Amino acid sequence: MINLKYLGLFILLTFAGCQSSVQADYLLKGGQVYLGDGSQSIRNDVAIKNDEIIFIGAKSSHIKAKTVVDAGGLVIAPGFIDVHTHSLVDLQSVEKVERQNDNHRLQGVTSVFNGNDGDGKPEILELSKSMQTAGIGINTALYVGHNAVRKQVMGNAARVPTPEELADMKKLVGEAMDDGALGLSTGLFYVPGSFSDTDEVVELAKIASAKGGIFDSHIRDESTYNIGLKAAIEEVLEIGRRADIPVHFAHIKALGVDVWGKSVPVIKMINKARADGLKVTADQYPWLASSTSLSAALIPQEIKAGGNEVYLARLNNPDLRDKLLIDVAENLRRRGGADKVLIINGQIGRPEWIGKTLKELATQNNISAVEMAIEIARKGNAKIASFNMNEDDVINFMSQSWVMTSSDGGEGHPRKYASFSKKYDAYVKQKNIMPLETFLYRSSGFAADTFKLCGRGYIKTGYKADIVVFDPETFAPMADFQNPDVLSQGVAYLFVNGKLAVNEGISQPVLPGKILKPCAEEHLNQE
Repeated sequence: MINLKYLGLFILLTFAGCQSSVQADYLLKGGQVYLGDGSQSIRNDVAIKNDEIIFIGAKSSHIKAKTVVDAGGLVIAPGFIDVHTHSLVDLQSVEKVERQNDNHRLQGVTSVFNGNDGDGKPEILELSKSMQTAGIGINTALYVGHNAVRKQVMGNAARVPTPEELADMKKLVGEAMDDGALGLSTGLFYVPGSFSDTDEVVELAKIASAKGGIFDSHIRDESTYNIGLKAAIEEVLEIGRRADIPVHFAHIKALGVDVWGKSVPVIKMINKARADGLKVTADQYPWLASSTSLSAALIPQEIKAGGNEVYLARLNNPDLRDKLLIDVAENLRRRGGADKVLIINGQIGRPEWIGKTLKELATQNNISAVEMAIEIARKGNAKIASFNMNEDDVINFMSQSWVMTSSDGGEGHPRKYASFSKKYDAYVKQKNIMPLETFLYRSSGFAADTFKLCGRGYIKTGYKADIVVFDPETFAPMADFQNPDVLSQGVAYLFVNGKLAVNEGISQPVLPGKILKPCAEEHLNQE
């Protein structure tokens, strides 16, 4: 009599032994595979064909690959998604090497967002087509920016829009959403967004909401500049409720001595909003210094209304000087003082500013730090790194389940070259703030789900082959504030849409990036 149990096993083994071969472009063998969902690693092989992952498993003898990569001792994970960058300058460069975006590749990043802080151009379709035609080294997704829309319709007018102007702005936001924008971004701290009221932003956010978008905000005040940190947080939550739209806090922080420790009540506010049903997330870069322009940080916003010519006239108006000195001094106090403000990128022709603190420049020029700040603004402004955060607040925010990783990268600050590597090295390896699998999830799958990037963010069959392979012993930042543009180390291989973008630690001259658009929510995280 035939034992059916053993007959079934015999048939199974027979078919397994006769399994037909599968052709692949790459086979990554023997790595510690993290799926990107927060689970721990499994030692597995991963196969790639064209732009997709076609196999994940321990037995890959049936995979016939053109190239086999020995990933023994290395981590295989989804490529990181940097949800807050200012990388359009690089991605639109006439130089192919700049469009490779090596600073992100060597951090393990395969996708970046642009148009953050309200800067996103309304002409999303035109921008997307031009980048895709020229070729980009990694993927990018785009916001439509409130500041850009407002400036196009109203210039730098410091007033509420007329009904006609608001209708024009709504039209621009709607068209950008139809063309694939992630949602509406705001820079409510910056001119001209700072001249808007909450009602205006709600009306624009409703347009993004109706088309499935998200509301991303550089809030009106991360310190005590105007309405204060807690009120600025509440404003964004109010916009989310009134516009019925998911909200995302850009580079969440407590900026300046006046709000150190305020991460605790802010977290309570956000957790309550989430418990009440509002979708709320945030991103964060792992540095204690922020970066913006000196003018944005220290010169009062009200004198910037009406355009650059009027702004410069006000800077030079003797009747306004006494108040200007008082306001700049107060803003400098908020930032922690002149020795906490480092010039990282001066106006063209003033390289001697770079690498010096405002205090050092003031001493060299025998004037006060406040007068030096005004003089720099007059001469054409400068970009600064402002050492204004407390690490307890940074860790408090980082520890929240709704906070993902970002860089906010721009020239002169090491975060452009070393945010993901910095977070891994400092807060995963050294300080043990989170395990590796959580860091990877917050840098990949969580972002993909939040922003509806279907088929990305996970190591799954059928998903796009955006994959980082790095050495957990050597993955680390090399950039610092003295040398901010040094590439990170430890990324051995990087695949962007199945193309090898980093090979044995060296970025390759290929441009396989795509313009990413959000998909229908029901398709998220499905094989």
